Amino acid sequence: MKAAYIEQVGPPENIVYGELPDPPEPIGHQVLVEVKAVSVNPVDTYIRSGMVPMELPKPFIIGCDLAGVVKAVGPEVTLFEPGDRVWGSNQGLLGRQGTFAEQVLVDECWLYPIPENVSFEDAAAMALVGITAHLGLVKYARLERGETIFVNGGSGAVGSTVVQMARALGARPYASAGTAEKVALCQEFGAEKAFNYREQNLAEELKKALPVGVNVWWETSREPDFDLAVGALASHGRLILMAGREARPPFPVGPFYVKGCSMHGFVMFMEHPDDQRDAAEDINRWLAEGRLKPRIAHLLPLSEAAKAHQLQEDATIHRKTPLAGKIVLKPGE
Repeated sequence: MKAAYIEQVGPPENIVYGELPDPPEPIGHQVLVEVKAVSVNPVDTYIRSGMVPMELPKPFIIGCDLAGVVKAVGPEVTLFEPGDRVWGSNQGLLGRQGTFAEQVLVDECWLYPIPENVSFEDAAAMALVGITAHLGLVKYARLERGETIFVNGGSGAVGSTVVQMARALGARPYASAGTAEKVALCQEFGAEKAFNYREQNLAEELKKALPVGVNVWWETSREPDFDLAVGALASHGRLILMAGREARPPFPVGPFYVKGCSMHGFVMFMEHPDDQRDAAEDINRWLAEGRLKPRIAHLLPLSEAAKAHQLQEDATIHRKTPLAGKIVLKPGE
């Protein structure tokens, strides 16, 4: 089978697109999936580059997310059968092979059905970002109908999903972005109001828009400004962190505890499969209803995996080029 893989960690040009042996027949709870679409996430570039040290099989097939069709199932599989359309994430991590291949073996606990009216491309693009958004909003922030949430970075893949999902949950999302075009995108995704953090004073604008503060602050930046975030939170506000592995910013302890706030950090791929399946059920319903729609910035053939990783890395790590949406790749093209 064709696959995108590495023999050792390093830059995007380490990615090889070539032939690897087909996966073996599934055993136990394994499902063999014929891959129709995959997508790129920042964590994929961290693992491929070695930025996040992790034991990797050799050769290592890159990628977390997938969408495809079940080809065969192991004898203990109860949730799927051949011909089912499925999507999933959590591959290419913790010793598991990745998804950037024509076929992959996946444990059934990491797979979910694709609604009939949802494309493979949309399902793959929504996988990791959708589960991340749901875990943060529902499990950790416990966002309630009518509450306000501010997404600092609302035009990116996760941020835009958080805005849409908050709206689906009945909350009132606000957001920021770095250009006029991205501000407009935030409003298209459902933000009541969006601000340009390069041209506007976020603290002042949020104070005018929400004088009592925001109930939830969702931080997408790798270098958070906690003075800004805590200052904008309402009494008993919740701060959600999903990035900033190496960040060591100052923290305003006094205002934080006087307001009775709480802060929650989490790593999606360390969450229990049952919690992720709960998230997938809501995601599927909202996708089918059209209330959740991923923004796909680039659609490429799997053979251009190295280019896709460079695009993601340039946007996420090097801040060279903007990326408003997901990079999706398709095998066989």
